[in-house]
Amino acid sequence: MPELPLTRRDFTKTAALAGAGFLLTPRVARAVPLPGERAPLLRVGVVGCGGRGTGAVRDMMRAGDEDIVLVAMGDLFPDRLKSAQENLVRLAAENPSIAAKYKVTPEMSFTGIDAYQKVLATDIDLVILATPPGFRPMHLEAAINAGKHVFAEKPVAVDPAGVRRVIAAARVAEQKKLAIVAGTQRRHDPAYVDVIRRVQEGAIGEVMTGQVFWNQGGLWNRDRLPEWSDTEWQLRNWLYLAWLSGDHIVEQHIHNIDVGNWVMGGHPVKATGVGGRAQRTDPKYGHIFDHFMVDFEYADGRHVTSMCRQIEGSANFVGERFQGSRGHTDANKTITTAASVYTYAGPTPNPFINEHTDLLASIRAGRPLNEGVRVAESTLSAIMGREAAYTGQTITWDALLAAPQDLAPPSVAFGAMVLPPVPVPGRTKVERTFDTGW
Repeated sequence: MPELPLTRRDFTKTAALAGAGFLLTPRVARAVPLPGERAPLLRVGVVGCGGRGTGAVRDMMRAGDEDIVLVAMGDLFPDRLKSAQENLVRLAAENPSIAAKYKVTPEMSFTGIDAYQKVLATDIDLVILATPPGFRPMHLEAAINAGKHVFAEKPVAVDPAGVRRVIAAARVAEQKKLAIVAGTQRRHDPAYVDVIRRVQEGAIGEVMTGQVFWNQGGLWNRDRLPEWSDTEWQLRNWLYLAWLSGDHIVEQHIHNIDVGNWVMGGHPVKATGVGGRAQRTDPKYGHIFDHFMVDFEYADGRHVTSMCRQIEGSANFVGERFQGSRGHTDANKTITTAASVYTYAGPTPNPFINEHTDLLASIRAGRPLNEGVRVAESTLSAIMGREAAYTGQTITWDALLAAPQDLAPPSVAFGAMVLPPVPVPGRTKVERTFDTGW
């Protein structure tokens, strides 16, 4: 396979060119209809055509907005693009509403490391970003510079360097009145919204502490094929490489950590934690941990305990709990005090669809949602927990946000690529890059 022309220098050059206006000027759609007028068509593209990208496309198509159309798709791997398109064609054959929204032609189907640039150079209005998270900061930055609204899967970065880029891009989006909605779907779940609003209004008194969990068995793993290079194996097994996924505390447990921040009213300022590899010790699982436990401390001295694991045979539990001075809650269903029990009984739309409903509605209303800074803060919170476990040190927010940590390899080409070592608490340093050692 050909080289991937992707280096840290290329990242910087791409961002500089985009910021200077060298990307193609996008078509600007009028999102707000005039009185009595049908809503203008919103043209959608997707970058990253794996299971989550394809799922996000389906969810957006089901979000209730009849005036959207998917016109462009891009992925690094041709087989992933083909599989996603076949899935969507089958879905369209079964559902006339989906068929009306799927209008991708061969000319608007792109592969390769620059597929995201090709998608963004089309006349789309909105792009779904669903590649491995290590690429998210670069893609999000390029999308905002190209004038596109964004749905970005979580997490939005894997290291402090990426978080800083996302925060900067989110501020540019605010100036340009562009939407950024993240795949933290609990924020768009009416049950969570209702219960947490009540908690913030004092339903359990003063919130004292909380616990957040994502405990489950293992996930997918792709056996290496003889024709795969080191690079291709890492890219296809991105979940198990911190430079691509951030580790599962960042890639998956961010959902619950985000809820913790939501209830506590801000991000933690300090983290102390432990973790390791108890079951997934084979090199086929890369170098990430399979369990973490972290104590997050917030600015006012309150604490939230975080626990996550991906270990076969272990008990599963995904959720949140918070204790207050007058009661407790699970954050999405019940509020219990000595005097009463409140149980949410309102609407229960699919939150994976509802996040797209809210995104599209905000664009139509001319008040685009911008969740960029918030999801960047939740991402860095999860990174802070990872770094506490990786290093064995107490990690502070300010120091981590400023840290010279950039986990991307110096260059990415189909060929030999070192597998970073498993982090060792007491020896692994926060101040590291892919090529300077762990």
